[in-house]
Amino acid sequence: MQITFNGKETKVEDFQKPIEIWKKEIEESKRSIIACNVNHEVKNLLYELKDGDVVSLISRGERDGNAIYIRGVLYIMAMAFQRIYPEVKLTVKYQLSGAMFCKGENETITEEMLEKVKAEMQKIIDQDLPIKKIEMTKEEAFDFYEKEKTLRGKLQLGNKVKDGVCLYFCEEYYNYFYGVMPISTGFITLFDLERYKDGFLVRYPSRKDPDRIQRYKETKKLHRTLEEYEDIHSILKINTVYRLNKKIEEGGARDTILLAEALHEKKIAEIANQIVKKKGVRVILIAGPSSSGKTTFAKRLGIQLRLNGLKPVTISVDNYFVERPETPRDENGNYDFECIEAIDLELFNQHLKMLLNGETIQVPTFDFYNGTKLYKGETMDLADDEVLVIEGIHCLNDKLTEQIPKEMKYKIYISALTVLNIDNFNRISTTDTRLIRRIVRDYQFRGYTATHTLRAWESVNKGEQKYIFPFQEEADSMFNTSLVYEISALKDIAITLLKEVTREEPEYAEAKRLIAMLQYFESVDKKLIPKNSLLQEFLGDSIFDY
Repeated sequence: MQITFNGKETKVEDFQKPIEIWKKEIEESKRSIIACNVNHEVKNLLYELKDGDVVSLISRGERDGNAIYIRGVLYIMAMAFQRIYPEVKLTVKYQLSGAMFCKGENETITEEMLEKVKAEMQKIIDQDLPIKKIEMTKEEAFDFYEKEKTLRGKLQLGNKVKDGVCLYFCEEYYNYFYGVMPISTGFITLFDLERYKDGFLVRYPSRKDPDRIQRYKETKKLHRTLEEYEDIHSILKINTVYRLNKKIEEGGARDTILLAEALHEKKIAEIANQIVKKKGVRVILIAGPSSSGKTTFAKRLGIQLRLNGLKPVTISVDNYFVERPETPRDENGNYDFECIEAIDLELFNQHLKMLLNGETIQVPTFDFYNGTKLYKGETMDLADDEVLVIEGIHCLNDKLTEQIPKEMKYKIYISALTVLNIDNFNRISTTDTRLIRRIVRDYQFRGYTATHTLRAWESVNKGEQKYIFPFQEEADSMFNTSLVYEISALKDIAITLLKEVTREEPEYAEAKRLIAMLQYFESVDKKLIPKNSLLQEFLGDSIFDY
């Protein structure tokens, strides 16, 4: 049969599999090749190819390959625990700086336990055991779960869209993992386990450096913020999709929404109080990755500040770009508007100092078409009871406001730090939550298709990794903008938009993956969402003007 591989047509034997056709290439890559893309869908290396298929191999240095590798590490870790400590109920919590934070729900995990589990994991890897996907009908699955008395993968039974249930088996062990898995344990070559806080870290290589495990960089503030929300959701008994769906089905959507929104209001009020307590603050700097809800957060924070006697005044960094000929270029020779050097830092700091000294400034307006600052007679000054509020990707980087004394600044990092899991082993990525928000917002306010948003997302992520995440621990406060019910509110619009991505488009695999995840959620009535909710920034029914 004839297939297209890496853009070139080639003939292969009928019904061959990628692992057979490119066996030498995969072996020589030292298992860096971990899956394949067939007709814009992610498949494992045992997928039986058909005549006319368009194929490329996926390495663990790519987004999909990295996700498959992490899945494989977690599967083997869970398998090793089941063999040695079957009484321990494990939960995969969230990602922290190139590692997954996990806990034993009913037992403290000790160093000795981790050493034994690591040894068992290495044994499983060395044996290169096959990981097989087994599909069952719902009826077969009911019988299976009745016999096995387990919860692993049981959430699939409640999925109204799925016709069956899938489990990954490796010898006697089985579990459900959302997404493609490596075809055998031997594809996992690097991993580590490390005690951390009241749990442990499962460590693995990054996409950027797939051949080694980097030194763990602790993120204490991020961990504390995630734990705070994790504790609250545990108290509310809504820490998994199953429990959220149950609440919705039992008529508890309104209460869930009100509690989630009350948590936001409480945290915003606390941040405003902290700003007031820190005497001398005149500049509030807000940064966060795309679709974090920075605009609504700034407006709601402004209300709380006014209640404390402070009037917020905004100044836009976007008006302070350097002239077009001075704009730095990236490695491809294109203008790099995201780097901090694209901002006229000297003028920006000069204007900030003048405002803080009680002087009046001539506010520039940046003409993006011609690439120059224009002065149209707009002026600005700062009264004694006013504070400057600045939001932007570089706001946590001191270089942006290097001439302003530290005691006059208050930095806030915000992001949608999702703590809701599909089940104990399958977490919902914070990046996925933000991507779903952006797909809905881009369509509502910019007329962009889901394909357009998905295509741009990789570039957006690169900018965040470079300019935002390295500075998040510099923040005085962190605010988690995630809402436990939000995917249930966004799912119907998002699925409709994602279904418009065709099989012919490279973004099809990602659209399909997101649709499969969204279909686990019950929908909530958007009329129940308050008009001042941060989520309305994406849904388009906000009380605030944008």
